[in-house]
Amino acid sequence: MRLNPPLRIAGVYMLVAAIWIWCSDRAVNAWVSDASLRAEVQTFKGWVFVLATGVLLYWLIRRDVRRLQQGNHRLRVGREQALRVLVSAMDVRHQETGQHSERVARMATELARLDGVHGHALDELRLGALLHDIGKLALPDTILTKPGPLGEAEWALMREHPRIGHELLQQVDFLRGSSEVPYGHHERWDGSGYPQGLRGEEIPLAARIFSVIDVWDALITERVYKSAWPEDRVLAYLREVAGSQLDPRLVELFLAHYATLKQAAVPPELAPLQSVA
Repeated sequence: MRLNPPLRIAGVYMLVAAIWIWCSDRAVNAWVSDASLRAEVQTFKGWVFVLATGVLLYWLIRRDVRRLQQGNHRLRVGREQALRVLVSAMDVRHQETGQHSERVARMATELARLDGVHGHALDELRLGALLHDIGKLALPDTILTKPGPLGEAEWALMREHPRIGHELLQQVDFLRGSSEVPYGHHERWDGSGYPQGLRGEEIPLAARIFSVIDVWDALITERVYKSAWPEDRVLAYLREVAGSQLDPRLVELFLAHYATLKQAAVPPELAPLQSVA
């Protein structure tokens, strides 16, 4: 039977303390006859005990913390692998090309980093970007893969997917903070978006960042309902809708770092090797 870490640490500590006290007391009594000297030796022995057990406790706790960190890392990797399988299946169902969700997640993460987002907020944005269209799982294929324009009733259903995505992610503890992207990436800077009709900075920053990337990707890639636009036309469109559809500050940041963001879109396994000087 394997003991849990706190019980194991306490057991080792008590065993070492008992052995030390029993052995050291016998040694002092046998080797030191002078009473005053024995008191000084006992004091010194006590400090040695404090130092030695402090080092022992540090080593034991550090070892177990490292094991817990390794276990947590394996859980995070497994969790993200499962999410990526789900996202790949979503992209296939939506007939998206070139790993759409992975690509826009990488680009949105890089744009957020350039805007000063870091730490836990950056992780939440990355997962939210990866799962931005999870609400479309509730929509029929006749809408998702329709080659022509959607009808009024079909658009009404399509506009429900941000709310559905938000509700799905709210049911998962570690994804609740990531739900801002699925819920808000179809809001518009001028307030004419959906599903909440937010405007300006009422729209969460993560959703505003992702919207810039999502619009760029939707235009520059081929979809079942449209051909890919030329790059110069896409960039001109982003400038045109800055301040109406998109946050103008973030569009400016995107254009200023366009080459870097395009490189972030390339899967790591396809990125060119960096030469070492």
